[in-house]
Amino acid sequence: MSEAGRSAGVEAHRLVALADAHDERAAAAREAAQRWMIAHRTERQVAGTLAPLSACGFTFLHDRGWPGARRGSRAQIDHVLVGPGGVFVVDTKGWRDVSVAGGRLFRGQADVTDDLAGLADVGVGTEAVLAELGLAPGEVRVVVVLAGSAMDAVALSSLGGLVVVGERRASAFINGFGRRLTERQQHAVLGAVMAHFPPLGEEAVPRDLSVPDPVIEGPALLTVDEVADTFLAGMLAAPIEEWMAFLHPDQAKLVRRSFSGPARIRGAAGTGKTVVGLHRAAYLARGTTGRVIVTTYVRTLPDVLSTLLQRLAPEVADRVEFTGIHQFALRVLRERGHRVELKLPEATQAFNRAWAVVGRNGLLGSVDANSKYWQDELLKVIKGRGLTSFEQYADLARSGRRRRLGVDQRREVWRLYLQYEQNLRTAGVVDFEDVILHAEASLRERPLEGISAVVIDEAQDLSCVMLRMLHAIVGDRPDGLTLIGDGQQTIYTGGYSLSESGISVAGRGVVMSTNYRNTREIASFASSIVEGDEFVDIEGGPGRADAALAVPRTGPSPVLSSFASHAQHDAALVAHVRSLVASSVDAGDIGVLAATNRDAQALATALRAAGFGVVELTSYTGSTASLVKVGTIKRAKGLEFKHVLLGRVAEELLALTVEGLDDGARERREIERRELYVGMTRARDGLWVGCRNYTVSNSLVEGVKSSTH
Repeated sequence: MSEAGRSAGVEAHRLVALADAHDERAAAAREAAQRWMIAHRTERQVAGTLAPLSACGFTFLHDRGWPGARRGSRAQIDHVLVGPGGVFVVDTKGWRDVSVAGGRLFRGQADVTDDLAGLADVGVGTEAVLAELGLAPGEVRVVVVLAGSAMDAVALSSLGGLVVVGERRASAFINGFGRRLTERQQHAVLGAVMAHFPPLGEEAVPRDLSVPDPVIEGPALLTVDEVADTFLAGMLAAPIEEWMAFLHPDQAKLVRRSFSGPARIRGAAGTGKTVVGLHRAAYLARGTTGRVIVTTYVRTLPDVLSTLLQRLAPEVADRVEFTGIHQFALRVLRERGHRVELKLPEATQAFNRAWAVVGRNGLLGSVDANSKYWQDELLKVIKGRGLTSFEQYADLARSGRRRRLGVDQRREVWRLYLQYEQNLRTAGVVDFEDVILHAEASLRERPLEGISAVVIDEAQDLSCVMLRMLHAIVGDRPDGLTLIGDGQQTIYTGGYSLSESGISVAGRGVVMSTNYRNTREIASFASSIVEGDEFVDIEGGPGRADAALAVPRTGPSPVLSSFASHAQHDAALVAHVRSLVASSVDAGDIGVLAATNRDAQALATALRAAGFGVVELTSYTGSTASLVKVGTIKRAKGLEFKHVLLGRVAEELLALTVEGLDDGARERREIERRELYVGMTRARDGLWVGCRNYTVSNSLVEGVKSSTH
């Protein structure tokens, strides 16, 4: 073959190869174009399906740029919705044969969960940006809408709660969160969202933020019944307090803050610690596949917080367990086959018999004839720390107990303890402290699986062993243990330090300093009750109150009244409740609190006799109802009310000084005054305090309306 022939053959082969390459690229381009056209039609179709949300107050941003993408990038977010129910980042998919199992998403047999990881990250980044405004992290939701599907909403726990929902259910799902943001809050959020999600192309801002008239190819839009379902979902959504969705920016950022180990959040009453803890529990649940435990000493608070989370973050409510500390320990023992006979009457009898034999007529009785002091010593100091030998007790600092005990007195206390333990064994029963000790031992032997984080509210009320037990569940893992509380609100004996429980929060402590709940008048009145009070803080050493640096709200002065009899007192309390209701205060916003169960029951009886509906805190679960809430101050810890009436207050607790008290009596008085402080700071707008035989001239209290009857 000639040289020219060979050259022509090579060129022919080259051109054929080039043509094949062009054909291949053209086919790929046609395939890509087809996918883009399907995506375009899918996005327009879903936009039309979501159109009824415009009438529900939602603003739509369509075809927005991917946050942080380089200039000119075509990476886009299909829709961003801002409305009464929060912020929704919506991506549309034309996928078929979709299923969810184990918190992961499948198309047929293929696991496509990781394909959505970038979208989930957009949600996390948006949370961070909007936290600067104070929007709680849970109010940003990432939603994948499956075009043409009627699949119910399912959250992917492996992607921080990203939700997958069928097109036919999407608008009802979004509107089902109800009204969580005010119009002013929506406008503030919308501005930040528009800046965070830039428009695609050259257009600086969207000309029209409403849904365009869709041009749909494929399935018809929502039926009349489906549109009705969208509106009905909004009407049926339980109303939610605005503070739950919108926090102070410092609070919102604290909810999302990551700690390298156990952390503590503390601050004065009213600074929003419990609210932050609730949001943090939901936030931690979204970021993990495990469960989150929220616990505290008082049994009422977990029930209330559980109800609030059902409204606040229903998508993770099944993975957050709210439980009282003793209830949790009993469940652990029961599930592991450890049988315990918890019988408090028998346990009390066991102590009384030990006191009669060892204490009453002996050295301890001569030091303090009040057996309650010594019962607290056994339960809170010895068993609360898990002491097992006299040598441990002999060297113990006994933080928080004013009365000093010498070696001989401590030997008698130990004798009392041993007799009490023998009496318990003979009766075949245990006390609450034993339940905690048994559960702690079990958890140390075999840790609890599937728990990602533990959040402890009112942590200062827990014993040393309780903290050790909870710490054993999560150890020192990042964000595993969050302690929330205020040493000033400690109302139980037996102080200790975190170091005794093997927990360190060094470098991981946060102090909240703005009182968002109380008015200045209420905060000042309550603070005067505990002014100069010293307590043992769990971080070690004598504590001083974390004073609120700012109290923005003002209101009427608290009312302090004294009465010659309980009958006069109770009649005045009922009259004050009646006047509040007459002034348009909902009965459900009123809390009537007392120090003892007996007094709380008496006040509940008086209110019922006057025709008021009452719900006792022992059965209160956080449900909304126009019923006056009545209970002990201890039961009200962590709660708040617009108006609080503190009834049957012991007059000596309001006195400037009380002479002649020994160390034990002085310790009890300080604890009771801190309890009174807790009760007063439950009030948001108004506070009424009633007592008997109160002498105004002997009071620390200033700026209150005082009267004697």
